[in-house]
Amino acid sequence: MLGFAFDQSACNGCKACQMACKDKHSLPVGVKWRRVVEYTGGSWQRDGDTVTPNVFSYYTSVSCNHCADPICVKVCPTTAMTVRDDGTVYVDAEKCVGCRYCEWACPYSAPQFNPETGHMSKCDGCYDYRQEGMQPACVAACPSRALEWGEMDELEKTYRSGASTAPLPDPSITRPNLAIRPHRDAQDFSSGTGEIANPEEI
Repeated sequence: MLGFAFDQSACNGCKACQMACKDKHSLPVGVKWRRVVEYTGGSWQRDGDTVTPNVFSYYTSVSCNHCADPICVKVCPTTAMTVRDDGTVYVDAEKCVGCRYCEWACPYSAPQFNPETGHMSKCDGCYDYRQEGMQPACVAACPSRALEWGEMDELEKTYRSGASTAPLPDPSITRPNLAIRPHRDAQDFSSGTGEIANPEEI
């Protein structure tokens, strides 16, 4: 199966991946197939006159994870959400009625309603680029090489499978095809003590 790998320790939050995706697909304002989430937290400790910070902040680039158990496909009443032979999930525009069930069900908010077309839209791993032997636009645009695309068996040799890092949800919900190299301060999805610092951007 194909999927993404993300090096959380290398991402500096520049959003080049997000911009490359919007540009490549000519997405309207408000439609974001890839989003960069800033997750921050921690506290300060006082010992007399000394204040010691114990804080953290890291970024996570999020898009459709082309899940092994895609809930968007399960809830779609028109079978518009479809899985290709390579395991990637895409929207069949001719079947989509824009009901947004997939958007509500997806824990990653991957399907996005496009008001210009009246139906759902989402990342398909730049299928057209891949047919020409090219990388997805987000992967090619990343200046720190924090994103990779390929066969999950290969990616999981150098990245941790499961994608269980906050602020991502419990990976058992949809079994995402996403492998991560966690940031040194990464919090587990089940016990994360931080919060999303840029909710208005995502």
